[in-house]
Amino acid sequence: MSLLTSARFHTTVAALAQLPRDGLVELAFVGRSNAGKSTAINVLCNRKRLAFSSRTPGRTQALNYFAVGPTDQPIAYLVDTPGYGYASAPLETKRTWDTLAGQYLQARTQLAGVVLLADIRRQLTDLDRKLIEWIPSQVRLVVTLTKSDKLPRQQASTALRSVRSELQRLRPQSPDTVLLFSALNRSGRDELSALVEEWFGQSSQAASAGPAAVSPDTATPGPAASG
Repeated sequence: MSLLTSARFHTTVAALAQLPRDGLVELAFVGRSNAGKSTAINVLCNRKRLAFSSRTPGRTQALNYFAVGPTDQPIAYLVDTPGYGYASAPLETKRTWDTLAGQYLQARTQLAGVVLLADIRRQLTDLDRKLIEWIPSQVRLVVTLTKSDKLPRQQASTALRSVRSELQRLRPQSPDTVLLFSALNRSGRDELSALVEEWFGQSSQAASAGPAAVSPDTATPGPAASG
C-alpha cells in the first residue's frame, strides 16, 4: 500500500509565520488554476476530497498542509499551494498570494521537491516558466502533464518530449522529471507516487536537522496566484 494513502489534512498556512516548525520534509504541488492540481493530489492519495478547489476562482489563498505517515508521528507533508494565473483576481489579493507562495518556494529548506501540474494541451505557459526559474536548483522538480487522456497517444508523446527538452534548457543542472498523468484513467499515478516516496526517503534525514526560516528580505514574490 502506498504511503500516500495515509495523507490527511494537517493545517492551513495563511502567513509565513504560521509555517510548521517540526522540520519534516515537504513536497509542494503547484500549478495554474484549472490545471487539475487538486484532482491530481486526490488521485495520488486515493482520496475523493482530500484537496479541493473552490468553485469561485481566487478563493483559495493559503498553503494547505497534509500529513503523511503514522497518525501519531507523521514523516512528511504534502503542501497544496494556491493556483496561479487567474486574471480577474484583485491586485491586492494577488500580491498577498505572491508573497506567501513565492517566498515559500524559494526559501523553505524543508522543501524536498515540487510537483508542477500543467495541462498537456497547453504545455508550459509563461507563468509556469517564471515559477520554474524561482525554484532552487537543489530542489527536485517533476512536471506532471495532466489530462493526458485528452490527446491521442502520439500527440501526448510529442508533448512529453517537448516539455522535457524545454525543462532541460530551463534547469540544465537539475535531474528533473516529466510525466504524463490522467486522473480519468489513473495513468501516471504509480510513477508519480513512487517518485514522491523516493524524495521523502532521500530527504527525511536532512530535513530532520530542525526548523528552517523563510526570510522575507531575501525571497522574491512568485507568480500571480488564485485557487
